[in-house]
Amino acid sequence: MSRPDLVPLLAQIRATPVIPVVTIEDARHSIQLARTLVDAGLPIVEVTLRTDSALDAIAAMVKAVPEAIVGAGTVLAASQIGEAVEAGAKFLVSPGTPPKLADALAGAAVPALPGCATLSEAMALLERGFELLKFFPAVPSGGTAWLKSVFGPLPQARFCPTGGLDNGNADEFLALPNVVCVGGAWMAPPDAIAAGDFERIARFARGAATIRKPG
Repeated sequence: MSRPDLVPLLAQIRATPVIPVVTIEDARHSIQLARTLVDAGLPIVEVTLRTDSALDAIAAMVKAVPEAIVGAGTVLAASQIGEAVEAGAKFLVSPGTPPKLADALAGAAVPALPGCATLSEAMALLERGFELLKFFPAVPSGGTAWLKSVFGPLPQARFCPTGGLDNGNADEFLALPNVVCVGGAWMAPPDAIAAGDFERIARFARGAATIRKPG
């Protein structure tokens, strides 16, 4: 959204526009995961609040790997905002954004990327002052064709598409003028995290870090 505290995050996103979206079942893996992603060139990490370990993982990452910019994803309720910020989350991401959640995210102490999947949802979020929106699930919801079609009526909107993206199509999304960054789990698959296979994650992450926005 258009707030001063989004400016530093946007600067980092423009430098490294691929954001790993990670789901961590065991917080003991979190520090090495963060270090692996940062060393591979992916310092911005979204930790989904889908597990009981998520908040502990965020706190551990923030403390042990200060170079990582760690956010909380899958924010579904206003009550999770304070918990995530207290754990150290530097930004918040929601998969969708009903009105009460949108109001709460607009008043959060850190930047938020609220989720949308339709033109009406995007317009409602723009009315609340948000400008950087999560487009989810991107590929099932129309992918690059949808983003191209909304650029005309909503040229001020900027998106971070996630859902169905991978090394094979991320660059197609980043080539669009209304896409600032992309997110996905392909560089840190849940099975690799659970197995502690950080060599595999490092290999995938290094490949993802080479993806850049044209120009």
